[in-house]
Amino acid sequence: AQLVESGGGLVQPGGSLRLSCTDSGFTLENYPIGWFRQAPGKEREAVSCISSYAGSTYYADSVKGRFTISRDRANNTVYLQMNRLKPEDTAVYYCVLQGPPIRLGVCPKTGSAYGYWGQGTQVTVAS
Repeated sequence: AQLVESGGGLVQPGGSLRLSCTDSGFTLENYPIGWFRQAPGKEREAVSCISSYAGSTYYADSVKGRFTISRDRANNTVYLQMNRLKPEDTAVYYCVLQGPPIRLGVCPKTGSAYGYWGQGTQVTVAS
């Protein structure tokens, strides 16, 4: 897989961004996909994930109600819609894919479970 993220940038607090994750080789719908983030001086954390065929989703407590993960099958893309952004959301966001074997209906919350990582996209929330 060659995951490519896009959509990051600078946004004011309260604003929105939509991150996209695409891949030219893998059919993303067939695999669990996650979004992780890492801010300077902080540990990497799982933000959200979606199981294969969108059977289930997960959100970190810090983003629940503000972020939405979704799949676009036609465009082989996974989105992370981020609303009501806060300065503490500032980080590099990574799209990750769990290769086989996978469990249907499950998406891992730990980074070590994902074998494929994108290059990351910077999200900065500041006024």
